Amino acid sequence: MDNFAGLSGQWADEQTAKIVVLPVPYDKTSSWVHGAENGPEAFLEASVQLEWLDTETRTEVYRQGIHTAAPVTEDRTPALLCDAVEERMGALWDAGKFPCMVGGNHTVSIGACRAAAKRFEHLTVLQLDAHSDLRPEYEGSELNHACIMKEAQKVAKTVQVGIRSQCIEEAENAAKSTIIWAREIWEDETFGQRPASPKESWAWEKRVYDALTENVYLTIDLDVFDPAYLPSTGTPEPGGMGYYQVLHLLRPVFERYNVVGFDIVELCPSPTRQAHASQYLAARLAYQLMTYKFYLRNK
Repeated sequence: MDNFAGLSGQWADEQTAKIVVLPVPYDKTSSWVHGAENGPEAFLEASVQLEWLDTETRTEVYRQGIHTAAPVTEDRTPALLCDAVEERMGALWDAGKFPCMVGGNHTVSIGACRAAAKRFEHLTVLQLDAHSDLRPEYEGSELNHACIMKEAQKVAKTVQVGIRSQCIEEAENAAKSTIIWAREIWEDETFGQRPASPKESWAWEKRVYDALTENVYLTIDLDVFDPAYLPSTGTPEPGGMGYYQVLHLLRPVFERYNVVGFDIVELCPSPTRQAHASQYLAARLAYQLMTYKFYLRNK
C-alpha cells in the first residue's frame, strides 16, 4: 500500500508523526456489494494525488506528520477483528497519536468505539451514515456492519446524521439515540429559516451540536453522501448529503469539541471513472478533517 498523500521521510515517520492512518481491509460481514476490503488500498492510492495545501485554512497539515501504519489483517471472525482493531487503536491513543482509521466495512468501527470509550470520558460517537446500523443482530451476527451503532450505544452516547434507511427492528435502539434524518436536513435547508451568514448553523446542525459531549469519536460511512457524489460504496441510498454539507456540519464540531479520532468506511471501489472520484473524495475528506483537528480548535 502507498503511504497516505505520498508522504515519506520526516513527514511519515512513525515516531514523530502526530497523525496515524490505520488501514483495515475487512469485508467479511458485508451484505450486498462486496469489495470494501479493497477500500483502504484505493483510498491510499487516490491520496497520492492530494495537493498538500488546504485552501480553506491556508495550512499544510502534513507538516504535523502523517504515518501510514501496517494494516489490521485479522479476519477469521468478526469478534477477533473487533478485538484486533480495539488493540491497535488503543495503542495509538496511548502513544498520543490522532488516529484516522480507513475501512473496510463498518464492522471495523466497533473496536475503535470500544477503545475510545475506555480512554475518554463523556464520549459521543457521532455517525454520518445513510443507515442507522442499530439492528440487534443481522445475518446471524451481533457484530455485523448493520449493528455497529447498537454496539456503540453500549459504551457511549450516540448522535446519528444523514440517516434515510432503517428497519422496524431498530426502533427500540433508535429511541436511545439522537437522529437527524436526511429528510429533515432537506426540509430545513429547503423550507427552514436560512442562517444569517454561511458561518452560522442550520437548525438541524444546532441539534447535533447541542447533543454532543466533551469528547467525540467520528465515524463516517461514505454512503452518507448521495450516490451522485459517491457511487462506490456497498449499500448506496438516494437522498444523501453533499460534500460541503458534511464539511459545514463538521467544521464547528472540530472547533468546539475534542474530536479524538475518526474513521472513514465502506469505500467499495470498482474499475470505473466514478470509482476514482469516490476514492479521491474519501482521501480529500480525510485530509480536510485532519486539517480541522490541528488548525481550528479554540480559534
